[in-house]
Amino acid sequence: MPVPPLTQAPAVSFDDTRVAFASKSDTQLRKMYALFAAMNNGSLVKTGSGLMKAALKWGLPGTKFLIKHSIFEQFCGGETIAECRPVTQELGKYNIGTILDYSVEGEGSDQSYDRTLQELLATIDEAHRSKHIPFSVFKVTGIADVAILEKIQAGQSLSTAEQTAHTRALARVDALCARAHQHGVRLFIDAEESWFQQTIDDLTYEMMARYNRETAIVWNTYQLYRHDRLDALKAAHDTAERAGYYIGAKLVRGAYMEKEARVARQRGYTNPINPSKQATDDLYDEALRYCVKHVDRISICAGTHNEASSLLLTQLMQKAGLAPSDPRIWFAQLYGMSDNLTYNLANAGYNTAKYLPYGPVEAVMPYLLRRADENTAIAGQSSREFLLIQKEIQRRKGR
Repeated sequence: MPVPPLTQAPAVSFDDTRVAFASKSDTQLRKMYALFAAMNNGSLVKTGSGLMKAALKWGLPGTKFLIKHSIFEQFCGGETIAECRPVTQELGKYNIGTILDYSVEGEGSDQSYDRTLQELLATIDEAHRSKHIPFSVFKVTGIADVAILEKIQAGQSLSTAEQTAHTRALARVDALCARAHQHGVRLFIDAEESWFQQTIDDLTYEMMARYNRETAIVWNTYQLYRHDRLDALKAAHDTAERAGYYIGAKLVRGAYMEKEARVARQRGYTNPINPSKQATDDLYDEALRYCVKHVDRISICAGTHNEASSLLLTQLMQKAGLAPSDPRIWFAQLYGMSDNLTYNLANAGYNTAKYLPYGPVEAVMPYLLRRADENTAIAGQSSREFLLIQKEIQRRKGR
């Protein structure tokens, strides 16, 4: 793929609310204001989450409608791929890509794994048809038994039935990577918990060696809140260079901090998470520098809501003489959050995309509740969203 020539990138300001909320009507903005105001209230989120789960369980009339037209609408694209298309088209108007994220958690049976496989293949086919979908994504535990993945990492022998199940899981992963390679669609493999992540890593690198000979099709995810992940990335790069294939690296901070700490205590091993947020931030930024330095072999997606890291990557690109539209470098944020990053980066010519979760309302509830909890728990995150929305409302009033 040819690399665009360097052009002088416009300065990026993540405070430009005119650009950040250009796609939102006054009514939509006021609705967002009310939602993020609620998510600033931790006790309200906790109580509301419990009520929503109970109401869905009891099948109370109007519950699904209420959820779908509030928190679901803010953070999800729809219940099906077809329902997501208007969102994909709307994002595309602002040069923002969509990453369809099937957010239904598996039931743990071969039948559910096979259903998930078919849905994931459909997302790859949709990406192939749409110029606005630059990536597909999946979690290995959506199509494979987590207990078997854990046993493999622990070096335990599998029973005949477990080996048969694992062989089927490997075939599902290969089917996804093969379809992505066939269509030229980049494919993220999400990171998961540390006690079976090495199994996922090994499988991902096997797929890279098979399908990343011309360009980065299969991408691994590195959770930089783990202190060993930059070393893992460096080792993967060295192996890829020797073997002659390309690395796709999605860099995130991480998603399982409390669970990782709890399991480490229970099992009596050292917590793999960095000792402080600052240590994570430093490691993340060091990983960005490493990837840009080795961009001839490593394609990068900065999956982050952190403004400092996003700005750093733009600066590293400029220093390295890389155009904002260099196809090897991407920025990504979750749909419904951090529009000030996504829209301003896209407006300045950088490759950006939104993770767009979708699935039946009832099945996506665990995802939605995590978003609500995270917006409350992340220091300043919901407040930042709330204040930016407030700023834009005031700007519009003064027009």
